[in-house]
Amino acid sequence: MRIIISQINSKECYDWVLKKHYAHRKPRMQFCFGLFIDGNMEGIVTFGLPATPFVARGLCGKEYETEVLELSRLVINSNVPKNSASFLVANSIKLLPPNFKIIVSYADTSVGHKGYIYQATNFLYTGLTIPMKEWRLKNSNLHCQNVCKTKTLEERKKDVNFIQIARPQKHRYVLFRGDRREKRERLKNLKYPTESYPKGKSERYDCIDIKNTQLRLFV
Repeated sequence: MRIIISQINSKECYDWVLKKHYAHRKPRMQFCFGLFIDGNMEGIVTFGLPATPFVARGLCGKEYETEVLELSRLVINSNVPKNSASFLVANSIKLLPPNFKIIVSYADTSVGHKGYIYQATNFLYTGLTIPMKEWRLKNSNLHCQNVCKTKTLEERKKDVNFIQIARPQKHRYVLFRGDRREKRERLKNLKYPTESYPKGKSERYDCIDIKNTQLRLFV
């Protein structure tokens, strides 16, 4: 069995993020990587700039906001060998451009995720996101950021198709890259306290496996 991590283009991720991932929408995908087992793509991980500058700035301050990259999707087939997901995450991060020294990712409590993959790859745990409300458009899976772009606040308040719901809290994980000095400097500026990893049963949601959407021959 030969397992390889290789950079892929965003179009190769569409079936994975739209059909298999529970959110069923495309995130920001500046960098994408595939998990290839004997030439067949069995999983993907994507990285993108955070949805708003406030997310990037809120981690270590304005000085470091351009260094922040979000691990936006991790999707993998069910028949892969044990530890394939953590192998994909750890090795794809090594392939990212070196100027991105702060990686953030989230585990969604609304689907029972704890973030065990990030724990296995030595991310720091910085607690839950704060409770807040977000705008949604009925019968749409548009991200709240895109929903807010469609109409003004006053227009949304008057339109029955727009609703406000409680945003699910998420576990926030952060990883620093670079040499020891760089990691130490960014950790010193981290705006959130680090906490013990959350434990407990992690739920799985029903989803399809993606069958041989991409085949690569590696020599």
